[in-house]
Amino acid sequence: MSLLAKCVLVSDAVKGVITFKQDTAKKTVTVTGSISGLKPGQHGFHVHAFGDNSDGCTSAGPHYNPDNVDHAGPTDEKRHVGDLGNVTADENGCCNVNITDSVISLTGERSIIGRTLVVHADVDDLGKGGHELSKTTGNAGGRLACGVIGIAKE
Repeated sequence: MSLLAKCVLVSDAVKGVITFKQDTAKKTVTVTGSISGLKPGQHGFHVHAFGDNSDGCTSAGPHYNPDNVDHAGPTDEKRHVGDLGNVTADENGCCNVNITDSVISLTGERSIIGRTLVVHADVDDLGKGGHELSKTTGNAGGRLACGVIGIAKE
């Protein structure tokens, strides 16, 4: 059995549609989709705590971090639940997203449904950059686009 969720990322310049598909047997979520309007290079990609975009992406709050641990990369043992690493835009500012993650979930107490997905202006240093923001945000810069993750029909 699988569960499905979607997020429409929106801003003045950046657009995207991201799909989350949970394989309940494997306990993984596959994150796929595309984003356009980015500058070429890597951009931090995170689930934030709140599904509130009433003040743009700012009201989405911090990264989703129910375990109260430091920011890290998606393959690190201890990380924010919302730490999905980076997406990479090509020379045209477009990127295809294809991530499989075993920490996020579409069900239960750690569900990301109703939370906000954010694509950031800069590369996420995965908590290893030595900057004062590395352990909280990955020093990934401003929030370029965001959208609330919602249940989708198949």
